[in-house]
Amino acid sequence: MPLPIVAIVGRPNVGKSTLVNRMAGGRDAIVHDEPGVTRDRTYQTAFWGDRDFQVVDTGGLVFADDTEFLPLIREQAMLAMAEASVAIMVVDGQAGLTAADESIAEWLRQQSVPVLLAVNKCESVGMGAAQAGEFWALGIGEPMPVSSVHGSGTGDLLDKVIEHFPSKDKDEDDTMANIAIIGRPNVGKSSLLNAFVGEGRAIVSPIAGTTRDAIDSLVQRDGKNYRLIDTAGIRRKRSIDYGPEFFGINRAFKAIRRADVVLLVIDALDGVTDQDQKLAGRIEDDGRACIIVVNKWDAVDKDSGTIYEVEKELRSRLYFLDWAPMIFISAKTGQRVEKILSLVDIAVEQHQRRVTTSVINEVIEEAVGWKSPPSNRQGKQGKIYYGTQVSSQPPTIALFVNEPKYFGQGYRRYIERQFREGLGFNGTPLRLIWRGKRQREAERTLNRATRV
Repeated sequence: MPLPIVAIVGRPNVGKSTLVNRMAGGRDAIVHDEPGVTRDRTYQTAFWGDRDFQVVDTGGLVFADDTEFLPLIREQAMLAMAEASVAIMVVDGQAGLTAADESIAEWLRQQSVPVLLAVNKCESVGMGAAQAGEFWALGIGEPMPVSSVHGSGTGDLLDKVIEHFPSKDKDEDDTMANIAIIGRPNVGKSSLLNAFVGEGRAIVSPIAGTTRDAIDSLVQRDGKNYRLIDTAGIRRKRSIDYGPEFFGINRAFKAIRRADVVLLVIDALDGVTDQDQKLAGRIEDDGRACIIVVNKWDAVDKDSGTIYEVEKELRSRLYFLDWAPMIFISAKTGQRVEKILSLVDIAVEQHQRRVTTSVINEVIEEAVGWKSPPSNRQGKQGKIYYGTQVSSQPPTIALFVNEPKYFGQGYRRYIERQFREGLGFNGTPLRLIWRGKRQREAERTLNRATRV
């Protein structure tokens, strides 16, 4: 059973994102003193009483203007209302009642979703009731004075919120794969998200930089749950001004860190750019499983050999992700989009996989039998005594050797290839830790000293 959803709506700059952050106990929604900062609907997980739920931040609603992104923002708010168990209309208690508030209230009265009215920016407890009083005129229920900044009144508001949730399913399975969709601006990340979800969840526009927030969407396929995180396109630092886009890019890097699998979206027409390489390096450095998604394949002129030539070229530029599967898709037409989740399942399994010490040492024995460690100029040869897996996510194997410096990069890559050929680990980075005798003796000495 999916988590209940709470939609936050209101005109621009009334403090919706600040209230979302207060309810979710974090700072994931972008807060910036500029109308229109939140464009897509952004999802955060929250908890109150004994209930988990999702709170959805929407863009500022303006019904009297159809310029720029405002019609798309209204569409996003309508979609949020369609899936919500309850909505919260946020108004500005310091600014007082406005014509824009009245327009939004009129629209909300036509919806079937129960609506609560939060009068924000009531920092003074004594003045809060007076500030909230004039909002009775909106006709959508009791105005509740709150301060998103200080937290006053938000507990009472949340008590009202959870009253509207459906009954709790105690057998609910909360396990799901977290998938971050990463890429440069305008490579089709939001179109891919919408192709998965089957609705206009994210704003799709040819204007680079449309998506600024990280957006969580829940998808279920064949009884399995997936959380999809669309993120702002990542541009070169010198192209970025301090402000909402800066925060969005940091959010994208954070999305990589909290993902189980990263979908690195590449534009089939542009190929791999320097920025794509930097993103790939970030994914590898953070130890995340990865699938390379080559989008806009429908726009490429091709014959029977094109896909092999393009893959060879792309992999030569993304050589440090040679372990990541590559799939050619069209988010626009839906071509091969559903096959991505099958690759995700494999990558998640391999990323979490653990292998017994005996199996690891069988691979080492066979690898050394085929190719012995080289000797240095002084005739000293490296020896691998044994190996064992010390962690997963990503899989990490410690190799105990006589001296790590005897093993050059070429032989280390050979050993990694043998592990991949013998054990798989498809779709996930593999960490090898080379530990020498002196290092182990130093650790034992330190452990004895610590015990004393």
